[in-house]
Amino acid sequence: MAPMPALFVSHGAPTLAIEDGPAHRFLAAYGAMFGRAKAVLAISAHWETAAPAVTSAESPATIHDFYGFPRALYRIRYPAPGDPALADRVAGRLEQAGLPTTADDQRGLDHGAWVPLSLMFPDADVPVVQLSIQTALGPQHHYRLGAALAPLRDDGVLIMGSGGMTHNLGEFHGRRVDEPPPGWVVDFAEWTAAALADGRIDDLLDYRDRAPHAARNHPTDEHFLPLFAAIGAAGPAARVQRVHASHSYGVLAMDAFAFS
Repeated sequence: MAPMPALFVSHGAPTLAIEDGPAHRFLAAYGAMFGRAKAVLAISAHWETAAPAVTSAESPATIHDFYGFPRALYRIRYPAPGDPALADRVAGRLEQAGLPTTADDQRGLDHGAWVPLSLMFPDADVPVVQLSIQTALGPQHHYRLGAALAPLRDDGVLIMGSGGMTHNLGEFHGRRVDEPPPGWVVDFAEWTAAALADGRIDDLLDYRDRAPHAARNHPTDEHFLPLFAAIGAAGPAARVQRVHASHSYGVLAMDAFAFS
């Protein structure tokens, strides 16, 4: 059996879970491709820790870590089971790679995990474990972290990095959901897609200096770092497929990539 792919998805605004649009429809259809997934390891931009941590709860709670959105969002519960055994394996693999990791049996799933998963696996019947990011440690660290976890894909674990192709909330407010993207957003997304297609990992790891409008699209790194974990988990010979590209509120590029 072929390994499960590694994914990077852009989760956009939390309303992605309830509002129709290209990215919503894509995720709702895309999950059917992974019916044989035994579990999901979600690496979300919304859990930041100084050192790696992994959820080990048997029944992780749904975390509503956002403010000022429609009440319908706060009523959503995503009751996917956890997988403490997988959490132990994640921690063990990272420990072997020199990345000491703690297990957190109280932490639930933040919206970077449950929003896309609620569309991909709406029955919440696939176990989910979440792994934190270390924003201060940058792209190279997350590439290394992903590489340590690559063998999990051979056992049916879908590794999903969840962040954003672009993420500048200062440019987000006041825009229409269907507003056309400005050139600085398009240029960055297209540069990233080309670098992935060409296998230019060094360029990607140094994206802040090499990508056009990098700082404007990512004032901080956290929403781009899950991409590097997915790249690392796929391995250097991975085939890259851009499985989705659209925009939300003009400035949020909603690209998704599969690495297999």
